Amino acid sequence: MAENQTSSDTTPPGEQQFVIQKIYVKDVSFESPNTPALFTKEWQPEVNLDLNTNANPLGEGVYNVMLSLTTTVKNQSETAFLVEVQQCGIFTLNGFSDQEMGHMLGSYCPNILFPYAREAISDLVNKGGFPPLLLAPVNFDALYAQHLAQQKAGGAAKAH
Repeated sequence: MAENQTSSDTTPPGEQQFVIQKIYVKDVSFESPNTPALFTKEWQPEVNLDLNTNANPLGEGVYNVMLSLTTTVKNQSETAFLVEVQQCGIFTLNGFSDQEMGHMLGSYCPNILFPYAREAISDLVNKGGFPPLLLAPVNFDALYAQHLAQQKAGGAAKAH
C-alpha cells in the first residue's frame, strides 16, 4: 500500500523531506498591440526577459513558490508582444537548515518551475501567430548567489 506524503507527516530529526505537492499557473497574460500590421514586416526580434521569485509559507514546512516571468519582444522598435506568466508550486520542505532552506526556496524550486513557465510562454506566443520562442535555460544557482551577495553588500553598507 502506498503512503501519501502530506504536510502533516513528521520528518525524523536529521532527515530531510522534499515533496512537490502541486504545480500550477496563477496568472497569464499575452498582449500583441501592433498586430496585424506587425505581421507584414521583416521579423528581427529583440527579446527582453525579466524574472522574479517569491516564496511564502502556507503552513509548517509547506511553502508556495512563485516564479514570475515577463517577456517583452520588440521588432524594429515596436512591441511585438508581451507575455507574463506566474508559475507556482506548493512544496513541502522539512529538515533543512536555514541556509539550505534559502537555497531550496530561492533556487531549487524555481528551477523546477521554469520548464512549466517556459512551455506556457512558448504556447502563448505560438497561439499569438508568432514564430516559436524558446527561452534559454536559467542558472538559478548563480542568480541566488548574486542575490545573497547583494544582500550582504547592502547589509555591510547599512552597517557603515
